Parts: sequence; structure tokens; C-alpha cells
Amino acid sequence: MFPQLARFTDLGILLQRLMVGLVFVTSGYSHLKNSAARAKDIGMSKPFTIFLGAAEVAGALGVAFGVLTQLAAFGLILIMLGAIQKKIFAWHTGFWGEKASGWHYDLMFILMNLIIAFTNGGAYVLLR
Repeated sequence: MFPQLARFTDLGILLQRLMVGLVFVTSGYSHLKNSAARAKDIGMSKPFTIFLGAAEVAGALGVAFGVLTQLAAFGLILIMLGAIQKKIFAWHTGFWGEKASGWHYDLMFILMNLIIAFTNGGAYVLLR
């Protein structure tokens, strides 16, 4: 319907990358900032929570800045698959969940990262 919008594809992908990066860097930071409390909240060990936080921050920075973008996006997808597994099988959370804690949110980030991976981050990346 609006083919002229196609010229903004790379800008749209950049904005998507920045949004994904922002969400994951803040999430990872919260895992690292108070890893003992966060580990208790998510039912994981403290060392694993630290690893998870570092992986989220590294993936977020890679996606946001366009450094090894596909690897970073696939890493974030793995993290989200783990979150979905935990929500479905350990916490028995439904798709919508309660109080916006369902796994629909995680699925959206999987799809956003798939777009980033499939496009290799678009034109505005630092390192392919």
C-alpha cells in the first residue's frame, strides 16, 4: 500500500535493535546489580544469574551497536527460550499470565531478534 516506506527499512531495524538493546541491558543489569536477590526471585543459582546477566548485557550491546549482530540476536533468543521454558513448565504461567507476566512478552522478543538476525541488523551496524 505504501511502497515508499521501504526506504526506511534500515532505520526501522536500527530503532528495533536499540529497543531490544535497551530492554536486555536493563534486564541484565538487574541480574548483575543484586544477583543474590534476583537469583532467589527467578529460582536459579547466584552464579547462573550472574552468567545470565552478563549474557544479556553482552547480547544487548551487540544487538544495539551492531557488533556480531546475528550471534548476539541468537544468544538473546536462547535466553528468551529459557525464560519461556521456565514460565511454562516451572511456574505454570499461561500465555498472557497474570499482571503482564505471561510468556507473550518473551515470544515477541524472540520474533524481534529473529528479524534482526535475518536482516543481519540492517545497514547501520559497526561490525558484521
